[in-house]
This record gives sequence, structure tokens and C-alpha cells, in this order.
Amino acid sequence: MNDQERQDSVRRIRKRIEIHVGLAIAALVVAMGVGAAGFVYWGAYNVSALQQHTEPVFTLLNLALDRSIRQRAEEIEVPSLTPDMAEEGRRLYQARCVQCHGAPGVGRDDVGKGMTPVPPNLAHTAKAKSAAELFWPIKHGIKMTGMPSWQFKFTDEQIWTIVAFIMQMPEMSPADYQALRGGDAREPPRDVTTVSASAPARAAAEPDPARGKLALYGYACIACHRIPGTVGPHSDVGPPLAGIGGRRYIAGVLANTPENMVHWLRHPTEVDPLTAMPDLDVTEQDALDMAAYLETLK
Repeated sequence: MNDQERQDSVRRIRKRIEIHVGLAIAALVVAMGVGAAGFVYWGAYNVSALQQHTEPVFTLLNLALDRSIRQRAEEIEVPSLTPDMAEEGRRLYQARCVQCHGAPGVGRDDVGKGMTPVPPNLAHTAKAKSAAELFWPIKHGIKMTGMPSWQFKFTDEQIWTIVAFIMQMPEMSPADYQALRGGDAREPPRDVTTVSASAPARAAAEPDPARGKLALYGYACIACHRIPGTVGPHSDVGPPLAGIGGRRYIAGVLANTPENMVHWLRHPTEVDPLTAMPDLDVTEQDALDMAAYLETLK
């Protein structure tokens, strides 16, 4: 075989390899597409609000959210944000936003606790985002999160007052917030019938750590704490809970026993009147289950 024949033979072999590789890649893509379609069609993905997204899905969605808002906020011109605007914004925030996002020392209402993803703690968000990046989602809303668009309820000027207030929240203590609310009407009492309904009937009352882990989602604890085994915003508003089962004290004042943990979860301000941990109306059974799960974090 001369050189020309050898070169022709090599080219034919390479071409066959390229064809086979191409067919293999095409088959793999088709198989992945069919698998993904079957995964969706047969309902394999659990859409329960208590079952958080997996970490990769959550990270990807959060990245897409952040990049989308940042790009659109670049064209927004931010006005001068004054203390008078912030006070007006506080009143609007109290009327329309605190139910889902909470405030310094004030927990979310039942709707905010049950959302997935959990509405972020805006005191933390304000430290990481610009004023324009706060304005855009308030005005336009965020699809598939429960965050509504307020542009048909508030004028741009009113939305900027809310932004002015949110920008103050990182430096605001629970006492500061309550002082600002001093002239407002008292918040309506929570509906205890809906709260008690969160604990379904069970054959026995023994603490259930698995259910307690779900309760940490249900009460939106992941909005303020990093909790091992959970997927959430990872904002350090409160201390991370890794290793809490092996700590000697709760909040620095209570011996870390199951009974004291239940008391802390249900009535944190009775333990420490200055704590930023709000009273979330945790039921006795839910607190027992949550304490049982936290005890496993050693």
C-alpha cells in the first residue's frame, strides 16, 4: 500500500469515527430529552411547598433571578432617598409587605411562612442589593415566587418610599422598629385556629425529627438561619444552626435541653426581651418536633 492509499484509508477511518461519535451524541441528547419529558409528564418532581428545591436547582434559579433583576435595574435612575420618604415607606411596608417579609423583631404571617421559596429577609437583602435592585421587583413582581407586581397599586414615588425604608432596615433593631410604630394601631391578633391547624392529628405525641425539619421550612426559619440539610437563602440574620445540638446554651442564657429549646422556639422574647427572634406562634407539637431535629445537629 502506497502513501496515498494509506492516507485515504486513515481519512475513511476518521470519517467513520466522526459519524459514530455524532450518532452517539445525538442519541444521548434524544435520550436526555425523552427522559426529561417523561420526568415532567409523569409528575416525578415533587412540587410540595414543604419540599424545597434541590441545591443545584435552587442555586440555578437564584442566579437567574439575581442576574435578571440586575440587568434591568441598570437603567433605573435612583432619586434622593430622604428620612421623610423612609417614614412614609414604613407605613406602606407595614400595610403591604410585613405579612410576607417580616420586619426587625416581627415574624411573617402564615402566608409568608408557607411560601416556597421563602420571601427573603429584606434587612439582609438591602445590604447586598442596590436601591434600583430593590425598586425593580417591587414594581414588576417576580414570577413563580408569589411576589406580586405593585405598579398598579403604588405610584413610582410610593415605591421609592418603600425602598427608602428598606435601605434603613439593616441598621434597625427590633426596638427601633417598634419605636417607629409607636403611633400606629396595634397589629390584629393572629388567627389561632389557622395556627393550630398546622399540626395534623397523629397517633402519638412523641417528637418527630423528620417532621421538625419540615416545620423549619413551614415557619420560615431558613429565611434567617443556615440550617444543615435544608435549602434556603443562606442569609446570616440569625446564627447558623450547625452544631446547635451539641451547644451548652440556647441564646446564651438557657441550658440546651429539649424542654428549654421548646420554650425558646415558642416564646423567644420571654427568654430574652431584646432578641431579634420573633414570636412565630409555634405550636407545642411543632416546637417538640423542631427541637428534636435541632438536637440531631451535632
